[in-house]
Amino acid sequence: MRYGSSRFIIGFLAAPVLIYAIYVIAPYAQAFYIALTNWRGVNATPEFIGLENFRRLFGDGIFWKAVGHNALLLVLLPVLTLGIALFFAFLLNVGGKSGVSGIWGSKIYRVVFFFPQVLAIAIVAALFQQVFRPDSGGMINSVLPEPVGFLSDPDIALWSILGVLVWQAVGFYVVLFSAGMASIPKDLFEAAAIDGASRVSLFFRVTLPLLWDTIQVGWVYLGIAALDVFAIVWVMTAEHGGPDSSTTVMAAEIYRNAFHYFQFGYASAMGVVLFFFTVGFAALALRLSRRERVEF
Repeated sequence: MRYGSSRFIIGFLAAPVLIYAIYVIAPYAQAFYIALTNWRGVNATPEFIGLENFRRLFGDGIFWKAVGHNALLLVLLPVLTLGIALFFAFLLNVGGKSGVSGIWGSKIYRVVFFFPQVLAIAIVAALFQQVFRPDSGGMINSVLPEPVGFLSDPDIALWSILGVLVWQAVGFYVVLFSAGMASIPKDLFEAAAIDGASRVSLFFRVTLPLLWDTIQVGWVYLGIAALDVFAIVWVMTAEHGGPDSSTTVMAAEIYRNAFHYFQFGYASAMGVVLFFFTVGFAALALRLSRRERVEF
């Protein structure tokens, strides 16, 4: 019986594992190989050059500038998005007059918060191009005494990109955290409120510990999104990462080198570096945020 069951399980999993190997593992392996060549996308037999592309990366100032921008987003995007999402989710679920119930119309607010998630990233970028227009036709500059170049000033362009990324992502985590808070027994909040706990204490001593697993997953997802950001930068900014490379990111440099300069080997080397950055971040984040699970 056990032998027959094993054969059934292996037969059932064979097709998905094969598909995964063909469409996921094989392209990764191919990218690693191309990173060791000088392939320009036209020659059938690329020349193997070993680690030359990676040595070249060490002297590429634009690439390391992009790495710095991704690192900044990696720190700030999860912190701001999760902080805002937790605040709004807590208000929606425990912000009622009783202190243990949600506010009136919380379901409608969740839909409103989630709305940016149904928009394509390119559409979000196009919308905020108009919001950040540097003349009086821009939504923000129309009410300011002096126009501000949100996307043309190198000192604030990346911060404008960060604001758009937070706006686009926060709604999903409001809904996610709201679902997590809704699953927490109300008895816990009522017991804490009877003991005299304030709303701040309810949040830090009851809600946050019970949502830790969800927050951990959200932190990893947002970190990966910060390392993989591309469409917002490519569509919104001048020179696809400008001005003066002040908003460029690793994904933009990979695309530029591959499809503008036709240096596919060099672009693949950048992709390999991005791969290890992403895997390293995910492993480190899961390790550092590990804690004893709270059951309820």
